[in-house]
Amino acid sequence: MSLQARLDAFKADFRSGKPPFNAPPEIHPIMERGTAELIASGAADRALKVGDTAPAFTLNDPEGNPVSSADLLAKGPLVISFYRGVWCPYCNMELQALEAARPDFEAEGASLLAISPQKPANSRRSQRENKLGFPILSDAGGEVAHAFGLRFALPDYLVDLYKKLGNNLPLTNGDESWTLPMPGRFVIGQDGVILYAEVNPDYTQRPDPEELLPVLRASQRRAA
Repeated sequence: MSLQARLDAFKADFRSGKPPFNAPPEIHPIMERGTAELIASGAADRALKVGDTAPAFTLNDPEGNPVSSADLLAKGPLVISFYRGVWCPYCNMELQALEAARPDFEAEGASLLAISPQKPANSRRSQRENKLGFPILSDAGGEVAHAFGLRFALPDYLVDLYKKLGNNLPLTNGDESWTLPMPGRFVIGQDGVILYAEVNPDYTQRPDPEELLPVLRASQRRAA
């Protein structure tokens, strides 16, 4: 089953309100309003695109070790997924799909990582629960997400909904801004140029990891 098929099945179950979800039906129009307004804002059009130079960054992994994009690019291309947080089931399913594809990425000489605004303890939980062999780096305050054009502020009505649902982003992220990254996936070539970019304001829509393989193979042919 494709990643998107899994996400669609989860979304249908979640909207049904049946156990184990038991989601109140009134939350769905509010969440859908937030997605629709983010799409209409054109925020995704302002994100970095293929051909742009990716910003260099150094962020800490869950153990506090610095990870440099320049160091990774010296070894090969870099696959990055911007991840909302451990509380997002759609993001977790994407991480699991990326982990399944990781051996194929590594066979093409690529490194894989995810970037999230959440605190390191929550990244460790994400890695443990999703059985990941790649790191989730902590982007405190969403500065790297902002540099890629992904960070956005939640509208007040979504902040209120998140609070009612017990999703305390300031506690999860250690940041009072109530901002998140739009889900984004990038392949960066060794010269720092973006070879693949997928940004979608609808967090329920995610491309299959296999879409990245032709890009990585072409990158390796150019490097050879």
